[in-house]
Amino acid sequence: MNLWVGITDGDWYRHLRSIPDLDEVNFWQPSGGRGFRVLKRGEPFLFKLHSPDNFIVGGGFFLDHIRSSPVSVAWDAFDVRNGAASQAEMRRRVAKYRREPDVGQDYEIGNILLTQPFFFDRDEWIPVPEDWSRSIQQGKTYDLHRGPGADLWQQVRLRLSPGLGWTELAERPMYGDPILVAPRLGQGSFKLILTDAYQRRCAITGEKALPTLDAAHIRGVAEGGRHELPNGLLLRADVHRLFDRGYVTVTPDDLRVRVSRKLREDFDDGEPYLPFDRREIWTPADPALRPGREFLEWHADTRFRG
Repeated sequence: MNLWVGITDGDWYRHLRSIPDLDEVNFWQPSGGRGFRVLKRGEPFLFKLHSPDNFIVGGGFFLDHIRSSPVSVAWDAFDVRNGAASQAEMRRRVAKYRREPDVGQDYEIGNILLTQPFFFDRDEWIPVPEDWSRSIQQGKTYDLHRGPGADLWQQVRLRLSPGLGWTELAERPMYGDPILVAPRLGQGSFKLILTDAYQRRCAITGEKALPTLDAAHIRGVAEGGRHELPNGLLLRADVHRLFDRGYVTVTPDDLRVRVSRKLREDFDDGEPYLPFDRREIWTPADPALRPGREFLEWHADTRFRG
């Protein structure tokens, strides 16, 4: 297992530290398109301030990496959990690091999604390991179980609240390899990952205008659903509302749209939506990202008006 020490902006750190009860944050990168493959889900990501503040000041646990998304989409998903007080402020910071004039452009940025963030008080800051080089621009990987990485992780754990499941290591009986408890997605991560998985297009209409698209839950959180990708569909806003109200559903067996006859009866309309009836929806290529049968069955049984 590894941990990553990433270099972060002091304003980003101070803003997030001031927000109580954070469950997730977006460690964004000013330019999109770069990969980030050094961590697996649940491994620690630590925050180091820019030099001359050579200290570890907090961290979180890695969920996922989105190579590229517009600032507006990241802001819609994470809001102030992007480490800025407003979308305009976030764009200004992106422009500064890209060394471009801030003209209100909706820049494409990278997004490292972290869960269960934590921030240390000033007297708890941890000096960087002795092998840290001033030439490091983005961050450095450490082995969690040996050498400087193990020492650093031990210092981090001493500062974390005891008894929290995500700070503990679990043993996998088959292999005996310790892993961190698997984290769950939050609302922001759910939105951003789902939008990326569906390649920014509505699963039913094919619409690609980003401001019109919503990350929809098949089974709502208030009804026992969770922020997990098989419980999601990317839908145009009007279709999302119809889906939530049971005028539209997706069949569990063949992933085809069904439009309720009630739509015409209740509103003396429905013509724009009837052409989608029995059309197969568009889904991500990865089966793990497609809508789950159990959620679609729940929606058909409890929401669809027939």
